Amino acid sequence: MFANRLQKVYRHISRQAKRLGVSCYRVYDHDLPEFPFCIEVYEDKLYVAEYKRRHGMTDEEHEEWMQGSLNVISEIFQVAGENIFLKLRQRKPGRLGQYQKIREQQHEFVVYENARPDEPTGQTLKFIVNLSDYLDIGLFLDHRVTREMVKTEANNKKVLNLFCYTGSFSVYAAAGGAGEVVSVDLSKTYLNWAERNMELNGFIDKTKYMYVHEDVKQYLKTLPGNYFDLIIVDPPTFSNSQRMEEFLDIQRDHVELINDCLLSMKTDGILYFSTNYRKFTLDKEKIKATSIKDITKATTPFDFEGRLFRQCYSISK
Repeated sequence: MFANRLQKVYRHISRQAKRLGVSCYRVYDHDLPEFPFCIEVYEDKLYVAEYKRRHGMTDEEHEEWMQGSLNVISEIFQVAGENIFLKLRQRKPGRLGQYQKIREQQHEFVVYENARPDEPTGQTLKFIVNLSDYLDIGLFLDHRVTREMVKTEANNKKVLNLFCYTGSFSVYAAAGGAGEVVSVDLSKTYLNWAERNMELNGFIDKTKYMYVHEDVKQYLKTLPGNYFDLIIVDPPTFSNSQRMEEFLDIQRDHVELINDCLLSMKTDGILYFSTNYRKFTLDKEKIKATSIKDITKATTPFDFEGRLFRQCYSISK
């Protein structure tokens, strides 16, 4: 059953990926309840995450089941066992739940995006990923289309990337000709990763590309008005880091967060706001914007159709 399902979806999605020049994509996400995996392709390697559940198996039975599942995955994808990276996904309190280091293997390598046949090779963008050390590997595949939007909008613009993680939006903004890109995150590890991604793509001018280690909520209060043209906000659902003055709850705090962004943005500027909180409700009446568009469907990549639970908005001043 698992083999048949996996073979079917892999055949379908890999064809689309090849046609679009995409080498990192999601194939399977808990399609069958009996096989609760997330499976993603990263060039010639696979990321396989098992969702935590009450499976009722002994450790020995689970290990045997897991090995059988991995054998199926290896055979269908034609990927050797040493290139399959297995992890257990589970909910943990606070932002560090998904960002904590879980191994010390340092298995980093470079993947490519935007490698379409009809575009010059200079437009191909490179990103460092790590399939062994963290639950999230450094590149959110579900925002592939949103990154393209940012690139299209960025020419000669002042761009602010908040909760920047490893800086993929910053790379796309710079590739789109942004005049200035400011990347902000509370994690030094990920801010450093963002800088490395920028430098990997040749964006090294520190007068144009800046990295700010700050609590985003507090940082926004310090910004001048009417300065940025384009802002990206992709926050965690909840964060209670000890380095923050107060914890972040995106449902409670999104109006303040968005309005503070709008204050720092020029007239006719664009704010891209995204959240993975499944129960999220945008309080449009309290947001001081001229236009709010739900672009969730428009920013859903082919490999996430029917399995994407985030929301995305384009908000204009």
